[in-house]
Formats: sequence, structure tokens, C-alpha cells
Amino acid sequence: KWLKCISFGVMTGAETEDDIPLGERKTVTDFCYLLDKSKQLFNGLRDLPQYGHKQWQSYFGRTFDVYTKLWKFQQQHRQVLDSRYGLKRWQIGEVASKIGQLYYHYYLRTSETSYLNEAFSFYSAIRQRSYYYQVNKEDRPELVVKKLRYYARYIVVCLLLNKMDLVKVLVKELSEEIEDYTQRFNTEDQLEWNLVLQEVAAFVEADPVVVLNDNTSVVVTSNRLQEGNVPPLEQGMVVGQLVLADALIIGNCNNQVKFSELTIDMFRMLQALEREPVNLTQTPKQGTLVSPNEKPAKRENPHKYLLYKPTFSQLFTFLSASFKELPANSVLLVYLSATGVFPTGHSDYEGPYDFGGVLTNTNRDVVNGETVQKRNQAQNEMHCLHPGDLFPFTRKPLFVIVDSSNSTAYKHFTNLFGQPLVCLLSPAVYPKSVQDQSQRGSLFTLFLYSPLLAFSSVCGLNSVQRGLWERAQEFLRKVYRDIGQMITRSRTIDQAFLQFFGDEFLRLLLIRFVFCSAALRLHKLFRESQSFPESYPELPKQDTVESSLLQKHILELATMLDVQSLFWDDPLEVY
Repeated sequence: KWLKCISFGVMTGAETEDDIPLGERKTVTDFCYLLDKSKQLFNGLRDLPQYGHKQWQSYFGRTFDVYTKLWKFQQQHRQVLDSRYGLKRWQIGEVASKIGQLYYHYYLRTSETSYLNEAFSFYSAIRQRSYYYQVNKEDRPELVVKKLRYYARYIVVCLLLNKMDLVKVLVKELSEEIEDYTQRFNTEDQLEWNLVLQEVAAFVEADPVVVLNDNTSVVVTSNRLQEGNVPPLEQGMVVGQLVLADALIIGNCNNQVKFSELTIDMFRMLQALEREPVNLTQTPKQGTLVSPNEKPAKRENPHKYLLYKPTFSQLFTFLSASFKELPANSVLLVYLSATGVFPTGHSDYEGPYDFGGVLTNTNRDVVNGETVQKRNQAQNEMHCLHPGDLFPFTRKPLFVIVDSSNSTAYKHFTNLFGQPLVCLLSPAVYPKSVQDQSQRGSLFTLFLYSPLLAFSSVCGLNSVQRGLWERAQEFLRKVYRDIGQMITRSRTIDQAFLQFFGDEFLRLLLIRFVFCSAALRLHKLFRESQSFPESYPELPKQDTVESSLLQKHILELATMLDVQSLFWDDPLEVY
């Protein structure tokens, strides 16, 4: 071990191994051991199953322990490691980057947003301490690629933390690094890195409306769940005690803005299912390790799986794992943002596999070595999640959101097992002006993520002054309270809605869904019935989406934003 390590190190002139003090030799040996062990454990993370809550935790814990020791060890023995091992700053950067990745993967595995802050802390330290600065002076393209990957990972974390100003700075720096890299090494991956730049630039510009300060600088708004944003339940109101425990967020839309296997719809929905992150440490210092064992005892957010363009078998595997591990009195949410698959013919019996569904990926589903393209017209589409595919999972409380051109296929649900079941379905058809914006994300998901952003967008606004935005948000809080009361006081509403209403995330989604449905019904551009959201079971329209009180509120909001001409001011004209 020592000889292997010292070969990387620095020995001067006639200096031999025996000339080096025993304590320093042991320091280098221990460092090499920790470095090898950390790499071995980190590489093993790839082999862990992505689903299931239990299998990965002990392995992650061991990996984190070794990295904790390694990080502290190099801090304590930096001088010896510099002189005897020849420790480079980029190597310290690599360790810090791996710790940042560990924290990020903890976030993906647990949905605890606090870990995003910890990942950010390490990535930020790498940049501020210029750990990768010397890499550009070495004639080793693989080292520069490590630096580029670090930038890409840092950008993802900043996007998730809504640090948009910093994202723009990092994108500029990454662009310069890529230019320098491609000029120096003439590599084959130039197009791939330029595509990364294009993707993140489109992602940053995806929000259709910006909020402006008086000096026209952009205000970054957060749409995660915050204290005071969820209408409280009325005293004495009897609703279900179910808790949203697991969510599958699936993105398979063709041509939608994406970055790092995250479409803009997935990005928005995952934030709609999270609370504002808080720091785990009271006074966070950059590069200070916080053990994942120190996380809050109570889970703040539902656990999420993010599936970008999954095959049917992958999707079904993750669904089954979530279903299997769903605790008692808990809800599984399935969000589908995907291209619609329509039936090719009509059968005499119209069952749960006869209306089509949404697309699943075909890339990895191969029969006898080749992807089968041709099929009998009488057969149903294989690479499609049909409503019937979800039936087995209705044995437990299930909350489904379908954002697709064939969302209406999921109206034909049947509640076979008497468990709470709700499906929120997007419009199947949009007016052309809205459809042209679809690359920047779906309007329906935008309403579920930020109703005011969606309302402003559908009214053609590109920007809103901060003061007006805050007044409109305050007004919407009152509207949400009223919608909440409409749902809980309705005498004809299906009990499933009330059973989900006790959970804050689901309550807010239901309220935003009703607001979206009511707003689009009053908007003059939305004329076809297929342009309105629907649900299974159906909501009592008079009590909710066509309520005269809610229509009055929407017209007041439109007047506040000076777009009242886009709405029918006499609700009777709508019908």
C-alpha cells in the first residue's frame, strides 16, 4: 500500500522511504486506504436498486461515514499530504464533489429538501476555493470533464433551490469552460456539452411570466409549500386522516424543455410536493459535513420517484415498489405528464384498455433483438400506460394526475375496491396560442404549481410588477379559503375528495385544480368542452367550478391584472 501511495507522492533526490518519518508514512497510508475505500463504496452506489426505501440506507450510511473520515482526515493532515503524497487541489475538489453528490442523492432518495442545502454548501465551497482552478493547466482532458460535470451538477442543485441568478452566472462560466475544453482537446463530446448548455438555457427561460422589481430586476419566487399558504380546515370539519406518503412523477412528453432527465413539468410538480427547505445546521458553513442521521425525525415531504421516459416495465416496477411499501393510512400519488396514445380501432366492448392512455418509452423494450414497430391494428398499444394498468393499485388510496392530450382516457376509471380514488385530468385540447407554448411546459401543470403564474400566462402577460403580484397572491389566498369551503360544504361531492382533503399537499392540489377549471371556463379563448379539466369522480359543478362566488373572484382577479376583457363578465354567456 505504502509503495503504491508514495509513487504518486513527492520524494526528493536521494530520499528513500526509510528517510520519511514513520508517522508521516502512516498518514499517507491511512489516506490512501480511505481514498480507495471511498471510491469503492461510491462506485457501488450505482448497483443499488433505485426503488425501495430499505435496501439502500445502510450502504449509503457506510459510504457517508468513510467520506466524513476522508474529508476530516485531509483537513487535519493537509501539510503532510501536500509534501509526501503530492495532494492536488483538484483532488480535494473531487472529494468535495462526491460529498455534494451524496447529499443530492440523499435528497432524491428521501425527498428531504434540507439535503439540497447541504449539497449546495459543498458545491459552493468548490467554486469559492477554486479547487478545480489548476485543472485547465494540465494536459489531461479527463480532468477537465470532471470539472464540467461538477458545473452541471451544481447547476441542477441551484435550479432546485431556485437560485436563478447564480444559475445564470454558472451557465456563463460553464460556457467558457466548454469553449476552452473543445479548443484545447478537439474531443468528440463537443456537441454533447453544447447541448447541455442549450438545455439549461431553455430551462431557465421556461417560466412564461416574470415578476419585476421597480428597477426591472427579476424577482425569484418560490412555489414550494410554505406556512400559511394552505387554507386551514374549518373547526369541526370532518375530513380523512390520510397522508401523502409516496409520489411517482413521470415525464414522457416529446419536445418539452428538459435538463438532466428532468422535464419542466416534472420540475414543477416535484416542487409542488415539497415544503420550503430549511438548513439542517443552525449556522451552515461551507464544506461542513452534516450526517444524514441528523435529519428531522418527522418526514416533511412525501417520498418521490422521478422517472424520465420510463419503459412500461420500469414504471410498473416502481409503482409496485411504492405500493408494497406504502404505510397504513397513506396515499400514493401518480403524476403522468406524457404524450397521449389513442386507440386505433373501436371494439364492441369498451373497457379500461380500449381508450388508449399515455406513452411509455420503447427504447429498452426489445423483442428478439429488435424493437417491434408493426403490430396488428386489432391489438392495443403495448408501450402505453392504460387506465386498466392502474387498477391493481386502487387497492390502496390512489391520487392520479394526468397531463396529456389523451387525459380523457382516465375518465373511464372504475373504483373496484372501494378505496379513496381521485383522478385530476388536464384539458385534452388547448387554443392555438396556448398550444404554441407547450414546449415550455403544460398550462395545466403550471396551474397546479403556481396558479397566478398560469393565470397571468393564459392572459398573455409577460411580466407583472412585484407589488401587484403580492396583492394578487394575497387575494388568491382568500379565494383558496373559499374554494376549500365549497369542497367541504358541498352536500353532493364524492367522499373521495374529502378523504384526501386532510393532507396539505393534496388539499392545495384540489383547490388549485378547481381554480384552474373555473378560470378556463370563463376565459373567452377556451370554448371546447375538451379544453376544460375534468376529474374522476366528477365534481359537483354548481358547488365548485361553476360557483357564482368563484366566478366573481376570477373576474376580480382579472380586473386587478387589467385583463378583464379576456373573460366573460356575465357567466351566463359561458354556457
